[in-house]
Amino acid sequence: MRTVVRRSAAGMAAATALLLSGACSFSFSLGSASVDGEELARVVETQLAAEVGQHPESVTCPEDLPARVGAEVRCELDSGDGVYGVTVTATSVEDGDVKFDIVVDETPMR
Repeated sequence: MRTVVRRSAAGMAAATALLLSGACSFSFSLGSASVDGEELARVVETQLAAEVGQHPESVTCPEDLPARVGAEVRCELDSGDGVYGVTVTATSVEDGDVKFDIVVDETPMR
């Protein structure tokens, strides 16, 4: 697993520092041609929280992630201090397992 998480100099005290940027790789097993958007949001939230030790207020993924290498969806992470875009990219699909990278934008969308 490759992981890069940048934190602000102030550390984890501010919610904005929750995830300024990260590239995380994860695997998800499925029984269909895509990862459901709601389930994807739960996995993203759980995995990112595990990386930094703090849960965001919410993560939403309005679309399903197709089980196809290179497929991408944009999700949103609400840190409490701002809303950040999150790009989830399928990196491999094999025997019902989808591996994907999660990258959080460095600057908030709003």
